Amino acid sequence: MIIKKAVIFDMDGVLVDSEKFWKQAEFEVFSSLEVNVTDEWCDETKSMTTPEVTKFWFEKFPWTGKKLEEVERMVVSKVISLIENENCQIPGVKAFIETLKAQNFKIGLATNSPSVVIPAVLNKLGIHHLFDAVSSAEFEPKGKPDPSIYYTTAGKLNVKPEECFVIEDSYSGMLAAKHAGMTVIAFTNGNAQLNFEIADHRIENFEDAHLNILDKAFIYPLN
Repeated sequence: MIIKKAVIFDMDGVLVDSEKFWKQAEFEVFSSLEVNVTDEWCDETKSMTTPEVTKFWFEKFPWTGKKLEEVERMVVSKVISLIENENCQIPGVKAFIETLKAQNFKIGLATNSPSVVIPAVLNKLGIHHLFDAVSSAEFEPKGKPDPSIYYTTAGKLNVKPEECFVIEDSYSGMLAAKHAGMTVIAFTNGNAQLNFEIADHRIENFEDAHLNILDKAFIYPLN
């Protein structure tokens, strides 16, 4: 029997409802560069890192006057401003993490977002002190669905991949965690379109999760 010692959270869509901010920032910044930002192509960029997104749009609509790195920073800065000033907290997530900490689980964060966005999110929710390790795919060879960020986070937590639960809201994130050999919990948040077939467990919302998940999925706390 494998004892679970850690819970690793995705960030966008799990800790904060920020995916709409990325879409807004993407539209505003790239449209200002005369890029034809369509919903169809935005769907293709959802699982990309910000350098990948910037390169994606540049290859379709090459612009002049601004380097890719500068444009990427513009998008990220806009997202951070929206996170800091808009209501985006996922209900119940702070209390959920506090419950896990009380059960002696190590808590990690693994996100495709740039590292500068992480403090904005953790400070917004007042949960910085609850995390034992944070990781950004910015420092990995590839972002999710590549599993490298999950291997990195497990290493920071000093646990084996098979000792980790991962909470994800996207198929690419769940795939990354599965490839890393971790137990995946899909956070659906009422999203009927989410493909959670590869997940081992499911959480509809964090406010009810104490009753229907902690007693079922989180059955091996480190006590």
